[in-house]
Amino acid sequence: MAKPKELKVTLVKSKHGRLKSHKACVAGLGLRRMHQTVTVQDTPENRGMINRVSYLLSVEEA
Repeated sequence: MAKPKELKVTLVKSKHGRLKSHKACVAGLGLRRMHQTVTVQDTPENRGMINRVSYLLSVEEA
């Protein structure tokens, strides 16, 4: 079975002062502080969260 694709997601803008739902998406991706990078699986759920807060993130394939 092939290994699922992964994405490297970095928080490049502050989450302070954002909508509560957008803060929840950032937390759902596992990001806590600025310039933190996490690796998440490329699933439709994670893609949806990334798309919603794409203006705060930098995304690249891992």
